[in-house]
Amino acid sequence: MATPIRVLLVEDSADDAELLLRELRRAGYEPTSERVESATTLQAALGRAPWDLVIADHGLPAFSAPEALALVQEAGVDVPFIIVSGAIGEETAVQAMRAGARDYIMKNNLARLGPVVARELREAEVRREGKRLEEQYRQAQRMEAIGRLAGGVAHEFNNLLTVIRSRTEFLRTHLPADDPGRREADMVLEAAMRAATLTRQLLVFSRGQVLDPAMLDLNVVVGAMESMLRRSVDERITLRLVLAPALAPVKADQAQLTQIIMNLVVNAQHAMPDGGQLTIETANIELDEAYCRTRVDSRPGPHVMIAVSDTGAGMDPETQAHLFEPFFGSQTPTEGTGLGLAVVYGAVKQNGAFLEVFSRTGRGTSVEIFFPRAAGPMPAYGHTRGFEGPLQGTETVLLVEDQESVRLVARDILTRHGYTVLEAQHGGEGLAILERRAEEIALIVTDVVMPHMGGPEMIRRMAPRNPRMKVLYMSGYTDETIDYGGLGAVFVEKPFSPETFARKVREALSGG
Repeated sequence: MATPIRVLLVEDSADDAELLLRELRRAGYEPTSERVESATTLQAALGRAPWDLVIADHGLPAFSAPEALALVQEAGVDVPFIIVSGAIGEETAVQAMRAGARDYIMKNNLARLGPVVARELREAEVRREGKRLEEQYRQAQRMEAIGRLAGGVAHEFNNLLTVIRSRTEFLRTHLPADDPGRREADMVLEAAMRAATLTRQLLVFSRGQVLDPAMLDLNVVVGAMESMLRRSVDERITLRLVLAPALAPVKADQAQLTQIIMNLVVNAQHAMPDGGQLTIETANIELDEAYCRTRVDSRPGPHVMIAVSDTGAGMDPETQAHLFEPFFGSQTPTEGTGLGLAVVYGAVKQNGAFLEVFSRTGRGTSVEIFFPRAAGPMPAYGHTRGFEGPLQGTETVLLVEDQESVRLVARDILTRHGYTVLEAQHGGEGLAILERRAEEIALIVTDVVMPHMGGPEMIRRMAPRNPRMKVLYMSGYTDETIDYGGLGAVFVEKPFSPETFARKVREALSGG
């Protein structure tokens, strides 16, 4: 089959133009062409449609190939520019090549046209692919920088919210039920919990949340959400599930995967205010080397895809370039926090997957997410329950936390529940206490990220001497993937309530 090609001919002779097109057909192309012979008509043609190739006669009565080349370059169009001439000197040809022409061909040797065009189209595709990869890399760097900022902000806010929430709950418990102050305390707690939700979303975006990865069947996850999704979408929207049979497993955090799907569905619904069709699709996909060369964050091999597509308004390229940045979007403040798609981006990346967005204005949007296929049997699905039982204790606990206000809150919760508390400001101090008093310490409660020495490093140094020690990590942010379960540890996320913290302490002491 002939290869379709769009050719812009800068040529004043219709006969010469036809000779060029005939030569392209002989070379295996099916050209769609337009002939122009002035600066005005060339500029108009460049603005009307994309072109694969520009072929220009060197000397027209009122226009020349160098002038045409300059106009193409000013338009910012990256398209091969080939000069054809009946008589062109070597010096003139060299000047044209230096100016940006890709080649020149004599009219008495048009047999060269086919090979030259084939070469230039290949090289043009390589250049375009390079630019796409460069733009993907710049986008990834931009998102990484925004993520580091978001994670740092969330970390600091979580420390503050831990103090606000815990101290407010302490105050509330000392107020009579009919005291007006209880209502004020409840309003503070409500605001603190809403703020905690925002910081949790920022942590997902920055990939600073602790994961609980498990073997998952995406069909099962979607199926479990189906009734909720059908209730949540507008009645004018048709929800369609296209789930592939014998879907391979993936390893991911189920809570984050559910959040990804929910956020994409909500975003798709906003794109269809007058109704439409929303499709969730799964498939087993094999990514080859050729495809992965076009994506900086992909790897060849077997993957599992989940796609959420809508028939809504679609997006222009400018909107797509900023789509996953926090607080970027067209929603009003009453429609959301502005973090929905930022959360999707962070959760996808943190779970080792990548995504692609396909959208055109007026033609809808499809977000495709590719998870590496996992090896192993499918799990039995179910939910484990946290510790249930008395929250009091008499054990000795080593508390390691660099933020004094947070340390005081945690100490007060522990002492109120009967524990003896030893305190350290960072891992180095904690290690020194452990070396002196390890026998009497039943549990280490430690922050993750601290100056001098963080909690994980302290535990790693102590573990060979006391492999059975029990650990409770607490953090509002972590910049590394920590296998808490592998360290024999339990984790509590900041900001926590006094009851949640006390329950996690008992869970850790009971063996996690």
